[in-house]
Amino acid sequence: MRKFQVTIQFEMNDEFAALVPPHRTYINKLIEQGVIDHYVVTMETQRVWITFSAEDKKSVEKYLRRSPLSKYWSYEIDELFMVDGLHYRLPVVQLN
Repeated sequence: MRKFQVTIQFEMNDEFAALVPPHRTYINKLIEQGVIDHYVVTMETQRVWITFSAEDKKSVEKYLRRSPLSKYWSYEIDELFMVDGLHYRLPVVQLN
C-alpha cells in the first residue's frame, strides 16, 4: 500500500454541521479498517489533513466522495515518499 496525504479546505455552515455525525461514523470505520492513519481538523483555518493507505489516488478519491461532507470540500491529494514518527516505531523497552 502507498501513503497519501489529503489536504481539505471547507466552509462550515448549518448543513455542513448536520452532516458531521454521519461523516465521523464513516471516518471511524475507515480508521478501524486501516485505510486512514491520521485524521486532523482545525477550525481556525477550516482545514482537514488525512493520511490514507491506498493503491492509488483514484482509490483515495473514491473514499473521499463517499463522505456525506464531500460536496462541501475542495482538496489536494499528494503521494507521500516517506512517513515516519513515533507511532510507526516499536515501543521503547523499559527495564524494571
